[in-house]
Amino acid sequence: MPPRRRGASGYRGVCQRPNGRYYSEIRSGDVRLGLGTFQTAHEAARAYDAATWRLGRPRPQMNFQDVYTRQQAQDVAPPPRLITDQDCAEHAERQRRLLIAEEDERAMAEWRRRHQEDVADEQAYWTEQTAKRRAERLDRRRRKDLALSQYEIVENGGQSIFSANGPRWDDMWLDTSDQTNEDGDDDDDDDDWE
Repeated sequence: MPPRRRGASGYRGVCQRPNGRYYSEIRSGDVRLGLGTFQTAHEAARAYDAATWRLGRPRPQMNFQDVYTRQQAQDVAPPPRLITDQDCAEHAERQRRLLIAEEDERAMAEWRRRHQEDVADEQAYWTEQTAKRRAERLDRRRRKDLALSQYEIVENGGQSIFSANGPRWDDMWLDTSDQTNEDGDDDDDDDDWE
């Protein structure tokens, strides 16, 4: 006999949630017993059938007719997810953090709306800092290129403005090589100041 179809999910005791998962529940008298949320409607229907067997309901009230004992129903049903006190505490903490973040975003949006001149000043400050940083980066690259060209002159037997063992050469080399990599790019991103 084919499975007994009920509702939009196609199974008795199973409904689909807005997030695409399936929720299963069974009624016992006036009480609804939640059986859990499952990835597929089939798993939720199997959980419903296992609960039906436990409550001693007749087989026609089940979704699948291929199970003949209570043990078989429990074997094919997905294991229930245990909700512990720790799960509840973690959920409450996530909810509290979410509410704080939402309140913070709302307060910042309100502050930006009320103090537009401060927002403009802050943007101008960071634009100035970015321009200053780029100028420093260009200067470092120029000095590094100068040091490298002087090094090549010395290596080829020419006369340099620096002596190869002089402290001025060491200062120039260390000053220009600390902040950039071999490609000549700064290790820091331009976005650091934006």
